Amino acid sequence: MTFESNPILDKLPSHLKQYIKPQNYEDYTAIDQAVWRYVMRKNVDYLSRVAHNSYLDGLKKTGISIDHIPNMYGMNRILKEIGWAAVAVDGFIPPSAFMEFQAYNVLVIAGDIRQLEHIEYTPAPDIIHEGAGHAPIIANPEYAEYLRRFGEIGSKAISNAKDYELYEAVRHLSIIKEAPGTPQDTIDKAEAKIEALQENMGEPSEIALIRNLHWWTVEYGLIGSLEAPKIYGAGLLSSIGESAWCMTDKVQKVPYSIEAAHTSFDITKPQPQLFVTPDFAYLSEVLEEFANTMALRKGGLNGVKKVIASKDLCTVELSTGLQISGSFSEVIENQNLPVYISTKGLTALSYREKELVGHSTKHHADGFGSPIGKLKGINLAIEDMSPRDLKAYNIYEGETIVLEFEGDIKVSGDIITGTRNLRGEIILITFQNCTVTHGKRVLFEPSNGLYHMAVGEKIVAAYNGPADLCSFDLVTHKISSTTIKPTISPARKKLQQLYRQIREFREGTNTTISRNKVFQEVKEHYPEDWLLSVELYELAKNNNDVEFAEAILAHLQEVKQQQPSLGHLIDDGIDLVNAVGAVS
Repeated sequence: MTFESNPILDKLPSHLKQYIKPQNYEDYTAIDQAVWRYVMRKNVDYLSRVAHNSYLDGLKKTGISIDHIPNMYGMNRILKEIGWAAVAVDGFIPPSAFMEFQAYNVLVIAGDIRQLEHIEYTPAPDIIHEGAGHAPIIANPEYAEYLRRFGEIGSKAISNAKDYELYEAVRHLSIIKEAPGTPQDTIDKAEAKIEALQENMGEPSEIALIRNLHWWTVEYGLIGSLEAPKIYGAGLLSSIGESAWCMTDKVQKVPYSIEAAHTSFDITKPQPQLFVTPDFAYLSEVLEEFANTMALRKGGLNGVKKVIASKDLCTVELSTGLQISGSFSEVIENQNLPVYISTKGLTALSYREKELVGHSTKHHADGFGSPIGKLKGINLAIEDMSPRDLKAYNIYEGETIVLEFEGDIKVSGDIITGTRNLRGEIILITFQNCTVTHGKRVLFEPSNGLYHMAVGEKIVAAYNGPADLCSFDLVTHKISSTTIKPTISPARKKLQQLYRQIREFREGTNTTISRNKVFQEVKEHYPEDWLLSVELYELAKNNNDVEFAEAILAHLQEVKQQQPSLGHLIDDGIDLVNAVGAVS
Protein backbone atom coordinates (compact mmCIF):
# COMPACT_ATOMS: atom_id res chain seq x y z
CA MET A 1 0.00 0.00 0.00
CA THR A 2 1.40 3.36 -1.05
CA PHE A 3 -0.94 5.58 0.97
CA GLU A 4 -1.91 6.02 4.60
CA SER A 5 -5.31 4.45 5.14
CA ASN A 6 -8.15 5.19 7.56
CA PRO A 7 -11.55 3.56 8.32
CA ILE A 8 -13.22 5.17 5.28
CA LEU A 9 -10.43 4.23 2.87
CA ASP A 10 -10.35 0.72 4.31
CA LYS A 11 -13.81 0.16 2.82
CA LEU A 12 -12.65 0.93 -0.72
CA PRO A 13 -12.63 -2.08 -3.06
CA SER A 14 -9.25 -3.02 -4.50
CA HIS A 15 -10.16 -1.94 -8.03
CA LEU A 16 -10.43 1.67 -6.80
CA LYS A 17 -7.23 1.50 -4.78
CA GLN A 18 -5.30 0.84 -8.01
CA TYR A 19 -5.78 4.51 -8.95
CA ILE A 20 -4.38 5.90 -5.70
CA LYS A 21 -0.83 7.21 -5.62
CA PRO A 22 1.24 8.63 -2.74
CA GLN A 23 1.09 12.40 -2.41
CA ASN A 24 4.88 12.76 -1.84
CA TYR A 25 4.50 16.07 -0.05
CA GLU A 26 8.24 16.71 -0.07
CA ASP A 27 8.10 17.00 -3.88
CA TYR A 28 6.28 20.34 -3.66
CA THR A 29 8.79 23.13 -4.16
CA ALA A 30 8.78 26.55 -2.51
CA ILE A 31 7.52 27.93 -5.84
CA ASP A 32 4.60 25.46 -5.69
CA GLN A 33 3.81 26.64 -2.16
CA ALA A 34 3.94 30.27 -3.31
CA VAL A 35 1.53 29.49 -6.18
CA TRP A 36 -0.90 27.84 -3.73
CA ARG A 37 -0.65 30.78 -1.31
CA TYR A 38 -1.18 33.41 -4.01
CA VAL A 39 -4.23 31.67 -5.51
CA MET A 40 -5.76 30.94 -2.11
CA ARG A 41 -5.21 34.47 -0.79
CA LYS A 42 -6.70 35.94 -3.94
CA ASN A 43 -9.61 33.51 -4.04
CA VAL A 44 -10.52 33.74 -0.38
CA ASP A 45 -10.37 37.53 -0.50
CA TYR A 46 -12.84 37.56 -3.40
CA LEU A 47 -14.84 34.43 -2.58
CA SER A 48 -15.64 35.65 0.92
CA ARG A 49 -18.02 38.01 -0.87
CA VAL A 50 -19.43 35.80 -3.66
CA ALA A 51 -19.14 32.15 -2.53
CA HIS A 52 -21.79 30.19 -0.66
CA ASN A 53 -21.23 30.57 3.08
CA SER A 54 -20.31 26.88 3.32
CA TYR A 55 -17.04 27.63 1.51
CA LEU A 56 -15.22 29.62 4.21
CA ASP A 57 -16.64 27.40 6.97
CA GLY A 58 -15.52 24.38 4.99
CA LEU A 59 -11.94 25.60 4.64
CA LYS A 60 -11.66 25.48 8.42
CA LYS A 61 -13.57 22.20 8.84
CA THR A 62 -11.54 20.35 6.20
CA GLY A 63 -8.16 21.52 7.45
CA ILE A 64 -7.22 23.50 4.34
CA SER A 65 -4.74 26.27 5.00
CA ILE A 66 -4.31 29.39 2.90
CA ASP A 67 -0.56 29.37 3.46
CA HIS A 68 0.32 25.70 2.81
CA ILE A 69 -0.56 23.10 0.21
CA PRO A 70 -2.79 20.64 2.07
CA ASN A 71 -1.21 17.43 3.26
CA MET A 72 -3.74 14.71 2.50
CA TYR A 73 -2.84 12.73 5.58
CA GLY A 74 -3.66 15.77 7.70
CA MET A 75 -6.82 16.42 5.70
CA ASN A 76 -7.98 12.85 6.28
CA ARG A 77 -7.68 13.18 10.03
CA ILE A 78 -10.12 16.09 9.85
CA LEU A 79 -12.31 14.86 6.98
CA LYS A 80 -13.14 11.65 8.80
CA GLU A 81 -15.00 13.74 11.39
CA ILE A 82 -17.56 14.56 8.66
CA GLY A 83 -17.48 11.02 7.24
CA TRP A 84 -15.20 11.64 4.27
CA ALA A 85 -11.63 10.98 3.13
CA ALA A 86 -9.29 12.12 0.35
CA VAL A 87 -6.79 10.33 -1.88
CA ALA A 88 -4.22 11.48 -4.41
CA VAL A 89 -4.37 10.33 -8.04
CA ASP A 90 -2.41 11.02 -11.22
CA GLY A 91 -4.50 13.50 -13.20
CA PHE A 92 -7.78 12.44 -14.81
CA ILE A 93 -9.10 8.96 -13.97
CA PRO A 94 -12.00 7.23 -15.79
CA PRO A 95 -15.34 8.96 -15.05
CA SER A 96 -17.01 5.84 -13.63
CA ALA A 97 -14.12 5.31 -11.19
CA PHE A 98 -14.18 8.99 -10.20
CA MET A 99 -17.88 8.73 -9.38
CA GLU A 100 -17.50 5.43 -7.56
CA PHE A 101 -14.94 7.05 -5.24
CA GLN A 102 -17.60 9.68 -4.43
CA ALA A 103 -20.08 6.89 -3.65
CA TYR A 104 -17.65 5.74 -0.94
CA ASN A 105 -17.37 9.30 0.46
CA VAL A 106 -13.86 9.71 -0.91
CA LEU A 107 -12.62 12.85 -2.65
CA VAL A 108 -10.25 12.21 -5.53
CA ILE A 109 -7.52 14.87 -5.55
CA ALA A 110 -4.91 15.25 -8.27
CA GLY A 111 -1.68 15.50 -6.31
CA ASP A 112 0.13 17.77 -8.77
CA ILE A 113 -0.09 21.55 -8.66
CA ARG A 114 -0.19 23.90 -11.65
CA GLN A 115 3.00 25.62 -12.73
CA LEU A 116 3.56 29.28 -11.97
CA GLU A 117 3.21 29.94 -15.69
CA HIS A 118 -0.36 28.51 -15.54
CA ILE A 119 -1.32 30.10 -12.22
CA GLU A 120 -4.75 31.28 -13.43
CA TYR A 121 -5.86 28.15 -15.22
CA THR A 122 -4.64 24.65 -15.93
CA PRO A 123 -6.30 22.11 -18.25
CA ALA A 124 -5.11 19.34 -15.95
CA PRO A 125 -6.72 18.50 -12.61
CA ASP A 126 -4.55 19.83 -9.78
CA ILE A 127 -4.62 20.14 -6.01
CA ILE A 128 -5.83 23.74 -6.16
CA HIS A 129 -8.92 22.72 -8.11
CA GLU A 130 -9.60 19.51 -6.21
CA GLY A 131 -8.45 20.46 -2.71
CA ALA A 132 -9.45 24.13 -2.53
CA GLY A 133 -12.50 23.73 -4.79
CA HIS A 134 -14.22 20.45 -3.93
CA ALA A 135 -13.22 19.78 -0.34
CA PRO A 136 -14.60 22.86 1.49
CA ILE A 137 -18.19 22.53 0.24
CA ILE A 138 -18.57 18.93 1.43
CA ALA A 139 -18.60 20.29 4.98
CA ASN A 140 -22.23 21.17 4.15
CA PRO A 141 -24.19 17.96 4.99
CA GLU A 142 -26.86 18.40 2.31
CA TYR A 143 -24.26 18.95 -0.41
CA ALA A 144 -22.10 16.09 0.88
CA GLU A 145 -25.06 13.71 0.58
CA TYR A 146 -25.74 14.98 -2.95
CA LEU A 147 -22.12 14.28 -3.89
CA ARG A 148 -22.25 10.78 -2.41
CA ARG A 149 -25.56 9.99 -4.08
CA PHE A 150 -24.30 11.41 -7.37
CA GLY A 151 -21.34 9.04 -7.21
CA GLU A 152 -23.60 6.11 -6.40
CA ILE A 153 -25.90 6.77 -9.37
CA GLY A 154 -23.18 8.05 -11.73
CA SER A 155 -21.03 4.94 -11.28
CA LYS A 156 -23.97 2.88 -12.62
CA ALA A 157 -24.36 5.05 -15.74
CA ILE A 158 -23.71 3.11 -18.94
CA SER A 159 -21.06 4.40 -21.32
CA ASN A 160 -20.49 3.61 -24.96
CA ALA A 161 -17.29 2.57 -26.66
CA LYS A 162 -16.45 6.14 -27.74
CA ASP A 163 -16.65 7.58 -24.20
CA TYR A 164 -13.44 5.91 -23.08
CA GLU A 165 -11.64 7.00 -26.24
CA LEU A 166 -12.69 10.60 -25.51
CA TYR A 167 -11.54 10.28 -21.88
CA GLU A 168 -8.10 9.08 -23.02
CA ALA A 169 -7.84 11.95 -25.52
CA VAL A 170 -8.79 14.56 -22.90
CA ARG A 171 -6.34 13.09 -20.40
CA HIS A 172 -3.55 13.17 -23.00
CA LEU A 173 -4.28 16.80 -23.93
CA SER A 174 -4.35 17.93 -20.29
CA ILE A 175 -0.95 16.32 -19.71
CA ILE A 176 0.84 17.80 -22.72
CA LYS A 177 -0.68 21.28 -22.24
CA GLU A 178 0.54 21.42 -18.65
CA ALA A 179 3.98 20.03 -19.57
CA PRO A 180 6.55 22.76 -20.33
CA GLY A 181 8.01 22.88 -23.83
CA THR A 182 5.30 20.91 -25.62
CA PRO A 183 5.38 21.99 -29.31
CA GLN A 184 2.26 23.88 -30.37
CA ASP A 185 1.63 21.56 -33.31
CA THR A 186 1.48 18.60 -30.90
CA ILE A 187 -1.14 20.42 -28.84
CA ASP A 188 -3.05 21.38 -32.00
CA LYS A 189 -3.19 17.74 -33.11
CA ALA A 190 -4.46 16.61 -29.70
CA GLU A 191 -7.14 19.31 -29.70
CA ALA A 192 -8.19 18.40 -33.25
CA LYS A 193 -8.55 14.76 -32.21
CA ILE A 194 -10.85 15.70 -29.33
CA GLU A 195 -12.90 17.95 -31.59
CA ALA A 196 -13.29 15.14 -34.14
CA LEU A 197 -14.32 12.68 -31.42
CA GLN A 198 -16.86 15.09 -29.94
CA GLU A 199 -18.44 15.67 -33.34
CA ASN A 200 -18.87 11.94 -33.91
CA MET A 201 -20.05 10.68 -30.52
CA GLY A 202 -23.54 9.83 -31.82
CA GLU A 203 -26.42 9.54 -29.34
CA PRO A 204 -25.07 10.68 -25.95
CA SER A 205 -24.63 7.84 -23.48
CA GLU A 206 -25.83 7.91 -19.88
CA ILE A 207 -22.31 8.65 -18.67
CA ALA A 208 -22.09 11.59 -21.09
CA LEU A 209 -25.41 13.01 -19.87
CA ILE A 210 -24.64 12.62 -16.18
CA ARG A 211 -21.19 14.11 -16.80
CA ASN A 212 -23.02 17.21 -18.03
CA LEU A 213 -25.00 17.30 -14.78
CA HIS A 214 -21.74 16.97 -12.84
CA TRP A 215 -20.16 19.83 -14.80
CA TRP A 216 -23.07 22.25 -14.30
CA THR A 217 -23.37 21.52 -10.57
CA VAL A 218 -20.26 20.11 -8.88
CA GLU A 219 -17.84 21.98 -11.16
CA TYR A 220 -19.64 25.13 -12.34
CA GLY A 221 -22.70 25.47 -10.15
CA LEU A 222 -24.26 28.63 -8.73
CA ILE A 223 -26.78 28.71 -5.89
CA GLY A 224 -29.44 31.15 -4.68
CA SER A 225 -31.39 33.61 -6.79
CA LEU A 226 -30.85 34.39 -10.47
CA GLU A 227 -30.30 38.03 -9.55
CA ALA A 228 -27.71 37.47 -6.82
CA PRO A 229 -26.33 33.91 -6.96
CA LYS A 230 -23.44 32.55 -4.94
CA ILE A 231 -20.69 30.19 -6.11
CA TYR A 232 -20.39 26.57 -4.99
CA GLY A 233 -18.89 24.78 -8.05
CA ALA A 234 -15.27 23.71 -7.61
CA GLY A 235 -14.21 24.88 -11.07
CA LEU A 236 -15.28 28.42 -10.17
CA LEU A 237 -14.00 28.28 -6.59
CA SER A 238 -10.51 27.33 -7.78
CA SER A 239 -10.18 29.74 -10.71
CA ILE A 240 -8.98 33.29 -10.12
CA GLY A 241 -10.41 34.54 -13.39
CA GLU A 242 -13.65 32.59 -13.82
CA SER A 243 -14.93 33.23 -10.31
CA ALA A 244 -15.02 36.94 -11.18
CA TRP A 245 -16.14 36.48 -14.80
CA CYS A 246 -19.14 34.35 -13.82
CA MET A 247 -20.56 37.11 -11.65
CA THR A 248 -20.80 39.56 -14.57
CA ASP A 249 -23.79 40.11 -16.86
CA LYS A 250 -21.77 38.56 -19.70
CA VAL A 251 -22.63 35.14 -18.28
CA GLN A 252 -26.31 34.21 -18.54
CA LYS A 253 -27.85 32.74 -15.38
CA VAL A 254 -30.35 29.93 -16.01
CA PRO A 255 -32.61 28.13 -13.48
CA TYR A 256 -31.17 24.66 -12.85
CA SER A 257 -33.20 21.76 -14.22
CA ILE A 258 -32.76 18.38 -15.87
CA GLU A 259 -32.11 20.32 -19.10
CA ALA A 260 -28.54 20.68 -17.81
CA ALA A 261 -28.00 17.01 -18.68
CA HIS A 262 -28.55 17.87 -22.34
CA THR A 263 -26.39 21.02 -22.27
CA SER A 264 -22.86 20.31 -23.48
CA PHE A 265 -19.79 22.24 -22.35
CA ASP A 266 -16.40 23.23 -23.69
CA ILE A 267 -13.66 22.71 -21.10
CA THR A 268 -11.28 25.06 -22.96
CA LYS A 269 -13.46 28.21 -22.87
CA PRO A 270 -15.28 30.34 -20.27
CA GLN A 271 -18.89 29.19 -20.01
CA PRO A 272 -21.50 31.40 -21.76
CA GLN A 273 -24.20 30.42 -19.26
CA LEU A 274 -24.38 28.86 -15.81
CA PHE A 275 -27.18 27.07 -13.97
CA VAL A 276 -28.46 28.35 -10.62
CA THR A 277 -30.02 25.98 -8.09
CA PRO A 278 -32.23 27.53 -5.38
CA ASP A 279 -30.63 25.32 -2.69
CA PHE A 280 -28.57 22.16 -2.31
CA ALA A 281 -31.63 19.95 -1.68
CA TYR A 282 -32.94 20.79 -5.16
CA LEU A 283 -29.78 19.28 -6.70
CA SER A 284 -30.84 15.90 -5.33
CA GLU A 285 -34.35 16.32 -6.74
CA VAL A 286 -32.99 16.81 -10.26
CA LEU A 287 -30.53 13.94 -9.78
CA GLU A 288 -33.38 11.57 -8.89
CA GLU A 289 -35.37 12.86 -11.87
CA PHE A 290 -32.43 12.02 -14.13
CA ALA A 291 -31.91 8.61 -12.48
CA ASN A 292 -35.52 7.77 -13.40
CA THR A 293 -34.52 8.04 -17.08
CA MET A 294 -31.59 5.62 -16.70
CA ALA A 295 -31.55 1.93 -17.58
CA LEU A 296 -30.67 1.44 -13.91
CA ARG A 297 -34.36 2.05 -13.15
CA LYS A 298 -36.08 1.48 -16.48
CA GLY A 299 -34.47 -1.78 -17.61
CA GLY A 300 -36.35 -3.26 -20.57
CA LEU A 301 -35.22 -3.74 -24.14
CA ASN A 302 -33.64 -0.31 -24.32
CA GLY A 303 -31.55 -1.07 -21.23
CA VAL A 304 -30.22 -4.28 -22.79
CA LYS A 305 -29.35 -2.45 -25.99
CA LYS A 306 -27.40 0.12 -23.96
CA VAL A 307 -25.27 -2.50 -22.21
CA ILE A 308 -24.60 -4.25 -25.53
CA ALA A 309 -23.50 -0.96 -27.12
CA SER A 310 -21.18 -0.22 -24.20
CA LYS A 311 -19.02 -3.29 -24.96
CA ASP A 312 -18.10 -3.18 -21.29
CA LEU A 313 -18.73 -5.18 -18.14
CA CYS A 314 -22.36 -4.52 -17.18
CA THR A 315 -25.22 -6.06 -15.22
CA VAL A 316 -28.81 -6.89 -16.13
CA GLU A 317 -31.24 -7.55 -13.27
CA LEU A 318 -34.41 -9.58 -13.72
CA SER A 319 -37.73 -9.19 -11.91
CA THR A 320 -36.81 -12.09 -9.59
CA GLY A 321 -33.72 -10.20 -8.45
CA LEU A 322 -31.32 -12.47 -10.37
CA GLN A 323 -28.39 -10.41 -11.65
CA ILE A 324 -26.38 -11.38 -14.72
CA SER A 325 -22.98 -9.67 -15.02
CA GLY A 326 -20.78 -9.82 -18.08
CA SER A 327 -20.19 -8.37 -21.51
CA PHE A 328 -23.60 -8.51 -23.21
CA SER A 329 -23.47 -9.49 -26.85
CA GLU A 330 -27.01 -10.10 -28.12
CA VAL A 331 -30.69 -9.59 -27.45
CA ILE A 332 -33.48 -11.31 -29.35
CA GLU A 333 -36.63 -9.23 -29.31
CA ASN A 334 -40.29 -9.82 -30.03
CA GLN A 335 -42.95 -7.10 -30.17
CA ASN A 336 -40.52 -4.61 -28.66
CA LEU A 337 -39.73 -6.87 -25.71
CA PRO A 338 -36.52 -8.81 -24.98
CA VAL A 339 -37.14 -12.56 -25.18
CA TYR A 340 -33.53 -13.81 -24.99
CA ILE A 341 -30.30 -12.22 -23.80
CA SER A 342 -26.73 -13.48 -23.92
CA THR A 343 -23.22 -12.55 -22.86
CA LYS A 344 -19.85 -13.57 -24.19
CA GLY A 345 -16.82 -14.48 -22.12
CA LEU A 346 -16.61 -14.35 -18.33
CA THR A 347 -20.05 -14.07 -16.70
CA ALA A 348 -21.28 -14.33 -13.11
CA LEU A 349 -24.75 -14.67 -11.59
CA SER A 350 -25.71 -12.91 -8.37
CA TYR A 351 -28.64 -12.13 -6.12
CA ARG A 352 -28.72 -8.90 -4.12
CA GLU A 353 -25.14 -8.06 -5.13
CA LYS A 354 -23.86 -11.41 -3.81
CA GLU A 355 -22.56 -14.02 -6.21
CA LEU A 356 -24.54 -17.27 -6.28
CA VAL A 357 -22.58 -20.32 -5.21
CA GLY A 358 -21.64 -22.33 -8.28
CA HIS A 359 -22.20 -19.45 -10.69
CA SER A 360 -18.88 -17.62 -10.78
CA THR A 361 -16.89 -16.67 -13.87
CA LYS A 362 -15.23 -20.08 -13.62
CA HIS A 363 -18.60 -21.74 -14.10
CA HIS A 364 -19.63 -19.35 -16.89
CA ALA A 365 -16.31 -18.69 -18.59
CA ASP A 366 -17.75 -18.81 -22.12
CA GLY A 367 -20.80 -16.65 -21.59
CA PHE A 368 -24.41 -17.12 -20.55
CA GLY A 369 -27.77 -16.98 -22.32
CA SER A 370 -31.36 -17.25 -21.18
CA PRO A 371 -34.94 -16.60 -22.25
CA ILE A 372 -36.82 -13.69 -20.68
CA GLY A 373 -40.58 -13.33 -20.32
CA LYS A 374 -43.64 -15.55 -20.09
CA LEU A 375 -44.40 -19.01 -21.35
CA LYS A 376 -46.51 -19.11 -24.50
CA GLY A 377 -50.23 -19.32 -23.75
CA ILE A 378 -49.77 -19.13 -19.97
CA ASN A 379 -50.59 -15.84 -18.19
CA LEU A 380 -48.84 -16.84 -14.99
CA ALA A 381 -45.09 -16.14 -15.05
CA ILE A 382 -42.82 -18.90 -13.78
CA GLU A 383 -41.60 -16.70 -10.93
CA ASP A 384 -45.20 -16.23 -9.74
CA MET A 385 -46.01 -19.94 -9.71
CA SER A 386 -46.55 -21.64 -6.38
CA PRO A 387 -45.00 -25.09 -5.78
CA ARG A 388 -48.37 -26.59 -6.75
CA ASP A 389 -48.44 -24.55 -9.99
CA LEU A 390 -44.91 -25.61 -10.88
CA LYS A 391 -45.78 -29.27 -10.40
CA ALA A 392 -48.94 -28.86 -12.47
CA TYR A 393 -46.85 -27.52 -15.36
CA ASN A 394 -44.23 -30.28 -14.88
CA ILE A 395 -41.58 -27.75 -13.90
CA TYR A 396 -40.27 -30.16 -11.35
CA GLU A 397 -37.12 -32.09 -10.48
CA GLY A 398 -36.65 -35.17 -12.65
CA GLU A 399 -39.16 -34.13 -15.31
CA THR A 400 -38.33 -33.98 -19.00
CA ILE A 401 -40.02 -30.91 -20.36
CA VAL A 402 -40.36 -28.52 -23.27
CA LEU A 403 -40.86 -24.86 -22.29
CA GLU A 404 -42.11 -22.64 -25.09
CA PHE A 405 -41.62 -18.93 -24.44
CA GLU A 406 -43.26 -16.03 -26.22
CA GLY A 407 -41.05 -14.94 -29.12
CA ASP A 408 -40.41 -18.49 -30.41
CA ILE A 409 -37.80 -19.41 -27.79
CA LYS A 410 -37.93 -23.11 -26.83
CA VAL A 411 -36.09 -24.85 -23.97
CA SER A 412 -36.22 -28.65 -23.83
CA GLY A 413 -34.39 -30.95 -21.45
CA ASP A 414 -34.32 -32.80 -18.12
CA ILE A 415 -34.82 -30.62 -15.01
CA ILE A 416 -32.21 -31.30 -12.34
CA THR A 417 -32.96 -28.65 -9.75
CA GLY A 418 -34.09 -25.09 -9.11
CA THR A 419 -32.54 -22.21 -7.18
CA ARG A 420 -34.83 -19.94 -5.13
CA ASN A 421 -34.42 -16.40 -3.83
CA LEU A 422 -35.16 -15.24 -0.29
CA ARG A 423 -38.83 -14.75 -1.14
CA GLY A 424 -39.06 -18.38 -2.21
CA GLU A 425 -39.30 -17.58 -5.91
CA ILE A 426 -37.53 -19.72 -8.48
CA ILE A 427 -34.68 -17.67 -10.02
CA LEU A 428 -32.75 -20.42 -11.85
CA ILE A 429 -33.68 -23.79 -13.30
CA THR A 430 -30.87 -26.21 -14.14
CA PHE A 431 -31.24 -28.71 -17.00
CA GLN A 432 -29.22 -31.56 -18.45
CA ASN A 433 -29.53 -32.89 -22.02
CA CYS A 434 -30.84 -29.44 -22.87
CA THR A 435 -31.46 -27.78 -26.22
CA VAL A 436 -32.42 -24.11 -26.58
CA THR A 437 -33.65 -22.77 -29.90
CA HIS A 438 -35.00 -19.62 -31.47
CA GLY A 439 -37.00 -20.82 -34.44
CA LYS A 440 -34.54 -23.01 -36.33
CA ARG A 441 -31.47 -21.45 -34.74
CA VAL A 442 -29.80 -23.51 -31.99
CA LEU A 443 -28.71 -21.31 -29.05
CA PHE A 444 -27.59 -24.12 -26.71
CA GLU A 445 -27.10 -27.85 -27.23
CA PRO A 446 -26.57 -30.83 -24.88
CA SER A 447 -22.85 -31.08 -25.67
CA ASN A 448 -22.38 -27.69 -23.94
CA GLY A 449 -23.07 -29.33 -20.56
CA LEU A 450 -25.58 -28.24 -17.93
CA TYR A 451 -27.92 -25.41 -18.90
CA HIS A 452 -28.86 -22.84 -16.27
CA MET A 453 -32.00 -20.99 -17.28
CA ALA A 454 -32.57 -17.65 -15.63
CA VAL A 455 -36.12 -17.04 -14.47
CA GLY A 456 -37.56 -13.58 -14.88
CA GLU A 457 -40.56 -12.11 -16.62
CA LYS A 458 -38.95 -8.70 -17.04
CA ILE A 459 -35.61 -6.90 -17.08
CA VAL A 460 -36.00 -4.32 -14.32
CA ALA A 461 -32.49 -2.80 -14.38
CA ALA A 462 -29.39 -2.56 -16.52
CA TYR A 463 -26.26 -0.76 -15.36
CA ASN A 464 -22.51 -0.35 -15.61
CA GLY A 465 -20.25 -2.72 -13.66
CA PRO A 466 -20.74 -6.08 -11.96
CA ALA A 467 -23.38 -6.85 -9.33
CA ASP A 468 -20.79 -8.41 -7.01
CA LEU A 469 -17.44 -6.58 -7.12
CA CYS A 470 -15.68 -9.77 -6.07
CA SER A 471 -16.88 -11.73 -9.11
CA PHE A 472 -14.35 -10.19 -11.52
CA ASP A 473 -10.72 -9.17 -11.47
CA LEU A 474 -11.16 -5.42 -11.82
CA VAL A 475 -7.57 -4.47 -11.01
CA THR A 476 -6.69 -4.22 -14.67
CA HIS A 477 -6.38 -0.48 -15.29
CA LYS A 478 -3.44 0.41 -17.49
CA ILE A 479 -2.57 4.12 -17.51
CA SER A 480 -1.85 5.04 -21.13
CA SER A 481 0.02 8.21 -20.16
CA THR A 482 1.34 9.75 -16.97
CA THR A 483 1.78 13.36 -16.01
CA ILE A 484 5.07 14.77 -17.25
CA LYS A 485 7.39 16.11 -14.58
CA PRO A 486 9.33 19.15 -15.84
CA THR A 487 13.09 18.92 -16.05
CA ILE A 488 14.51 21.34 -13.49
CA SER A 489 17.45 23.38 -14.75
CA PRO A 490 20.20 24.65 -12.41
CA ALA A 491 18.79 28.18 -12.79
CA ARG A 492 15.33 26.97 -11.79
CA LYS A 493 16.75 25.15 -8.78
CA LYS A 494 18.42 28.38 -7.70
CA LEU A 495 15.13 30.26 -8.07
CA GLN A 496 13.38 27.59 -5.98
CA GLN A 497 16.05 28.13 -3.31
CA LEU A 498 15.35 31.88 -3.27
CA TYR A 499 11.62 31.22 -2.86
CA ARG A 500 12.39 28.83 -0.02
CA GLN A 501 14.56 31.41 1.77
CA ILE A 502 11.78 34.00 1.67
CA ARG A 503 9.24 31.43 2.81
CA GLU A 504 11.43 30.47 5.75
CA PHE A 505 11.91 34.15 6.64
CA ARG A 506 8.18 34.83 6.60
CA GLU A 507 7.45 31.76 8.72
CA GLY A 508 10.20 32.61 11.19
CA THR A 509 12.29 29.47 10.68
CA ASN A 510 15.28 31.42 9.35
CA THR A 511 15.31 35.19 9.90
CA THR A 512 19.00 35.66 9.07
CA ILE A 513 18.31 35.81 5.33
CA SER A 514 19.02 39.11 3.59
CA ARG A 515 15.82 40.02 1.73
CA ASN A 516 17.68 42.77 -0.15
CA LYS A 517 20.21 40.26 -1.40
CA VAL A 518 17.43 37.94 -2.59
CA PHE A 519 15.78 40.88 -4.35
CA GLN A 520 19.02 41.78 -6.16
CA GLU A 521 19.41 38.15 -7.27
CA VAL A 522 15.86 38.18 -8.69
CA LYS A 523 16.41 41.46 -10.53
CA GLU A 524 19.70 40.34 -12.01
CA HIS A 525 19.06 36.68 -12.85
CA TYR A 526 15.25 36.28 -12.95
CA PRO A 527 13.87 39.53 -14.35
CA GLU A 528 10.78 37.74 -15.69
CA ASP A 529 9.74 36.36 -12.28
CA TRP A 530 7.05 38.38 -10.50
CA LEU A 531 5.62 36.28 -7.67
CA LEU A 532 8.73 36.30 -5.47
CA SER A 533 8.91 40.09 -5.80
CA VAL A 534 5.28 40.31 -4.65
CA GLU A 535 6.18 38.19 -1.61
CA LEU A 536 9.18 40.44 -0.92
CA TYR A 537 6.90 43.47 -1.18
CA GLU A 538 4.61 41.90 1.41
CA LEU A 539 7.53 41.47 3.84
CA ALA A 540 8.71 45.03 3.23
CA LYS A 541 5.23 46.40 3.94
CA ASN A 542 4.86 44.29 7.06
CA ASN A 543 8.19 45.63 8.35
CA ASN A 544 7.35 49.25 7.38
CA ASP A 545 10.45 49.31 5.17
CA VAL A 546 9.14 52.04 2.86
CA GLU A 547 12.30 52.45 0.79
CA PHE A 548 12.59 48.71 0.11
CA ALA A 549 8.88 48.50 -0.76
CA GLU A 550 9.22 51.37 -3.26
CA ALA A 551 12.19 49.69 -4.93
CA ILE A 552 10.22 46.46 -5.33
CA LEU A 553 7.22 48.32 -6.77
CA ALA A 554 9.48 50.03 -9.30
CA HIS A 555 10.88 46.65 -10.35
CA LEU A 556 7.38 45.17 -10.68
CA GLN A 557 6.40 48.06 -12.94
CA GLU A 558 9.31 47.13 -15.20
CA VAL A 559 8.16 43.49 -15.25
CA LYS A 560 4.67 44.65 -16.27
CA GLN A 561 6.10 46.71 -19.10
CA GLN A 562 8.15 43.78 -20.38
CA GLN A 563 5.29 41.26 -19.89
CA PRO A 564 1.91 43.06 -20.07
CA SER A 565 0.01 39.76 -19.73
CA LEU A 566 1.25 39.55 -16.12
CA GLY A 567 0.00 43.02 -15.22
CA HIS A 568 -3.30 42.00 -13.61
CA LEU A 569 -1.62 39.23 -11.59
CA ILE A 570 0.98 41.65 -10.24
CA ASP A 571 -1.64 44.31 -9.50
CA ASP A 572 -3.84 41.80 -7.70
CA GLY A 573 -0.91 40.64 -5.57
CA ILE A 574 -0.01 44.22 -4.64
CA ASP A 575 -3.66 45.05 -3.87
CA LEU A 576 -3.89 42.04 -1.55
CA VAL A 577 -0.81 43.18 0.38
CA ASN A 578 -2.04 46.77 0.58
CA ALA A 579 -5.52 45.71 1.66
CA VAL A 580 -4.13 43.62 4.51
CA GLY A 581 -1.83 46.47 5.48
CA ALA A 582 -4.73 48.95 5.47
CA VAL A 583 -6.79 46.68 7.72
CA SER A 584 -3.95 46.07 10.14
